[in-house]
Amino acid sequence: MPYTTYLVEKGASHSFVAEAKPPTVTMPRIKALMTGSLPGFVDVVRNLNSPALLEDSVIRQAKTAGKRIIFYGDETWVKLFPKHFVEYDGTTSFFVSDYTEVDNNVTRHLDKVLKRGDWDMLILHYLGLDHIGHISGPNSPLIGHKLSEMDSVLMKIHTSLQSKERETPLPNLLVLCGDHGMSETGSHGASSMEEVNTPLILISSAFERKPGDIRHPKHVQQTDVAATLAIALGLRIPKDSVGSLLFPVVEGRPIREQLRFLHLNTVQLSKLLQENVPSYEKGSHPAPAQRPTGTAQKG
Repeated sequence: MPYTTYLVEKGASHSFVAEAKPPTVTMPRIKALMTGSLPGFVDVVRNLNSPALLEDSVIRQAKTAGKRIIFYGDETWVKLFPKHFVEYDGTTSFFVSDYTEVDNNVTRHLDKVLKRGDWDMLILHYLGLDHIGHISGPNSPLIGHKLSEMDSVLMKIHTSLQSKERETPLPNLLVLCGDHGMSETGSHGASSMEEVNTPLILISSAFERKPGDIRHPKHVQQTDVAATLAIALGLRIPKDSVGSLLFPVVEGRPIREQLRFLHLNTVQLSKLLQENVPSYEKGSHPAPAQRPTGTAQKG
């Protein structure tokens, strides 16, 4: 994936290794990404016929805020969020032997939707790489071709977003991630390192870096994505999220904004503790540290 590699190593991006907690199957992982909570093994059963997601999520907060969301790909998303998309085209993941049409069905929408200006969020869930793993494992010769195809998709989206930014002062955010990994046999669902380690790349002109600025991928939790996306989109953090803001994405912001973002995350986690831990008492947690002199000034 040469274009993606360039963005990771030299482009305006932050990259992470996001740990997915077991069970490493699709529905619980989508749930973790969008709610910031930790799904249980009962969700493995629900993965076969996902009911509508009732928990608070980034999708629900975005819909409430009036953001127009478009989705193409794995129909699990449509089952979890049946009334949240202004437009969608779901693809079944049942036919595991198909690793071409499932992705072509997503990509065929791209040229048209990227030219349109009637959406705020676009979610694409490709299935082909997962299906190849199930068919012939991670060392299959088909993997390289599929990764090249995905690299081209990312390049198409990124270059389109860059051209659109010439018309608006607000930066776009492009997120590339996996919901789970793949074992040496091509399966997933358990807790091996290959199954729980997933890529997470956040790409935006807001993350511009100077030559020589080397950014090594940090290990984070997959549940950190929800809080980070919510703050990036100006939304409330889902109330059951246990994740932390991925701080590198706001390090370039003024110190006052950084403190505000961290405060939002802290307040949300504090409320979660109060509601779920009987022994937690208001005021029992340590007082915040004193702010170093000169780090921020009153405006």
